[in-house]
Amino acid sequence: MMARMNIPTITLYGIANCDTVKKSRAWLAAQGAEYQFHDFRKHGVPPGRPQQWLDGLGAAQLVNRRGTTWRRLDAGDQARADNPLAVAALLHEQPSLMRRPIVEWPDGMVSAGFDEAVWNERLRAASKT
Repeated sequence: MMARMNIPTITLYGIANCDTVKKSRAWLAAQGAEYQFHDFRKHGVPPGRPQQWLDGLGAAQLVNRRGTTWRRLDAGDQARADNPLAVAALLHEQPSLMRRPIVEWPDGMVSAGFDEAVWNERLRAASKT
């Protein structure tokens, strides 16, 4: 049994039935990391968050152009993903277009997707705060 780490809260955003989100949640639990889960389907996208995430990550890292949501978009909406003035609104309208999970770490950093090496680094940084 793992002991709980004394880390300020992590917020994980995603969709509950997404395989990567499930894997991420299991990984955090296995590390003993406390986190809050924000389900886009149940709670929507918090106002202003897509722009904050874009500012921190950039559209290339945040927009998932490989998923079914991207393939279902018409050409006009796909073009919005390349427009810095329109991409945040598009992500707010289409939350499943974002690479998942999105994690707000206690030190203010944001990540998109699951990368165990990056997450280990983020947990180490969080445990020092």
